[in-house]
Amino acid sequence: MNQIILYLLSGMDALSYFFTYLNKFAPVTQKEYEDHLVPIIQVRKFHKKEIVSYAGEVEDDFNFIVKGLARKYYKKGEEEINTQISAEGHLILSQESFHSRKPSEYFIETIEPTTFITIKYDDLEKMYRSSWHMERLGRLIITFSMIIKDRWQMQMVKMTPRERFLHFVERNPDLIQRVPQKYLASYLNIKPETFSRFKHLTKPQPSSKKDNQ
Repeated sequence: MNQIILYLLSGMDALSYFFTYLNKFAPVTQKEYEDHLVPIIQVRKFHKKEIVSYAGEVEDDFNFIVKGLARKYYKKGEEEINTQISAEGHLILSQESFHSRKPSEYFIETIEPTTFITIKYDDLEKMYRSSWHMERLGRLIITFSMIIKDRWQMQMVKMTPRERFLHFVERNPDLIQRVPQKYLASYLNIKPETFSRFKHLTKPQPSSKKDNQ
């Protein structure tokens, strides 16, 4: 069994960070947050390379990354196909399983020591029934995440491997250093040897002799 350090209603920095995130989608008062969300929030800490969710199980956790890095992947034979790599300020869960209540096809694993804010499915549903405002907030967040997912899938189809690489680096420059190359290559659907060649594009080019004169 994974060793999970579970803190209930603790980690005030984590709670404040999540409160700020929610207010990007709709105004939430401190009282609403404390009345409806704080009682059902779990702050969970995982070590590096710990499995958070397993394929074959129904996803029960709505996870927001407070600190750290995690990936979502499925297995194709012996190969692991990464479909999401997310850092601080993002959600990561098996959305289809969470909403359909059917077994997930995905694993979720930490890449770094990672802190999550987690809300259980049943607790979330109870909150929705108790507050129209909270239900609307949840709908806005889910809609946004679906739009981002569709946009990424379209980019994967339309962009060349080189364009995908540059697009990703431009928007996530720190992840090139934080994420193992094999995970990024899989996520961007780029062959590992091609990914290695593209990495030179992120390095400053030396000035010519003429430029230094």
